[in-house]
Amino acid sequence: MASIDLNSDLGESFGPWSMGDDTAMLAIVTSANIACGFHAGDPASILTALREAARRGVSVGAHIGYRDLVGFGRRNMDPSSAELVGDTIYQIGALQGLAKAAGTAVRYVKPHGALYNTIASDTRQADDVIAGIRAVDPSLILMALAGAPIVEQARAAGLTVVCEAFADRAYNADGSLVNRRLPGAVIHDADVVANRMLRMVTEHRITAVDGTEIDLEAQSICIHGDTPSAVALARTVRAKLVASGVVLKPFAETVRDEANV
Repeated sequence: MASIDLNSDLGESFGPWSMGDDTAMLAIVTSANIACGFHAGDPASILTALREAARRGVSVGAHIGYRDLVGFGRRNMDPSSAELVGDTIYQIGALQGLAKAAGTAVRYVKPHGALYNTIASDTRQADDVIAGIRAVDPSLILMALAGAPIVEQARAAGLTVVCEAFADRAYNADGSLVNRRLPGAVIHDADVVANRMLRMVTEHRITAVDGTEIDLEAQSICIHGDTPSAVALARTVRAKLVASGVVLKPFAETVRDEANV
């Protein structure tokens, strides 16, 4: 029986600025990537999201990013290695403290936005993020783009890596995500999204924007929480998978179970 994890980026509200519906999404997903204050999120909203995740038994990860509140972490940056290692450690540590207060624990790290896309193939910045994770806790799982060079790079450095697919993002023929600035980069039709994710789970394939068929094997599906239709889309994807017999389970549990075999 096929199984998959559903994850979403949460805890991204900042002061009076509300981003997404964390409570609704936490009733749908099995893993929550919680902002750490650099690209989004203030301590109070982060703590609220963590408490709700703990209440619902949703696995928690540190959603680290560039120091870019104004750009929501989606602007390319080139920090020095010392800065990026330090920023990685700082963000994970901050979330660990808040998670402990909320009665849960950080199980994995998922980089956000421009940082995520950059380290997918930028060896130097990837090494910095990997070093930062290992300095805090080498047992933390890294979530990375399926098929990207960072997957083997992180595994070679001793990290456990879980690969993810993006439900509502279009893919290029090389397996990279279509730039958000381009038309069609984000898919809004919930039924289309649900059907392509069911195919990804059961056949490990997805169709790129140019019609190319891509082999894509992932252990988690990301549904962005910052779009107006995010909750409805997430519900449709979850319902489609469950109705098709797919088991929804946090990938952190799957990794733990496999390690104990």
